[in-house]
Amino acid sequence: MKTMRSLRLLSLCAIAALLGACATTTGYDYTNFRQSRPASILLLPPVNDTNTVDASYSLLSQMTLPLAESGYYVLPVSLVDETFRQNGYTNPAEIEGIPVDRLHKIFQADAALYVHIKQFGTIYQLISSATVVTAEAHLVDLRSGQVLWAGKASASSAENRSSAGGGLAGLLISALVNQIIESTSDRSHDIAGVTSMRLLTAGQPAGLLYGPRSPKYQTQQP
Repeated sequence: MKTMRSLRLLSLCAIAALLGACATTTGYDYTNFRQSRPASILLLPPVNDTNTVDASYSLLSQMTLPLAESGYYVLPVSLVDETFRQNGYTNPAEIEGIPVDRLHKIFQADAALYVHIKQFGTIYQLISSATVVTAEAHLVDLRSGQVLWAGKASASSAENRSSAGGGLAGLLISALVNQIIESTSDRSHDIAGVTSMRLLTAGQPAGLLYGPRSPKYQTQQP
């Protein structure tokens, strides 16, 4: 009886493994991050991979807060932007290509945050619409060129919508109302703020580690 029970358990685990239920996820490797111990971060203007013209600066304007609250000194965005302009750099893609040793020489920051915007704006579907902002980022040590961390986050205006009652008619009415709201108001900036907080707030699974200005510095056990 015990043998049959063991065989049944093994069979169930094998099936679950095939379905992904028994799969184990490994945590992010923070070895380089812990050795680097960055205290100051240079925010590079996000590279905009979308068709929304103002996406880059909309997201950039909201990235300092979560990093500062996570314990890092963030170089003033306006000062960094002016420095790039004085040196002939206005395109985020060109700025991204500047060698790390040169960035370190100019700004003296420990690390730089590189960001790509993958989605920014309203997505229209058959009977629904939503404003979505998705961004990817990686933190690079400007002293060694090593990648310390990489992550991705997304936020949508549809996240807090409740299912409408009244069957198909209720669904269509709800969809119409949402489409009117999305088309008459630009919610992208607000949603970008949510994305920024999700992406850059320390202490989340596979997220950034706390910086030296945080009371939680060096307390995380990834």
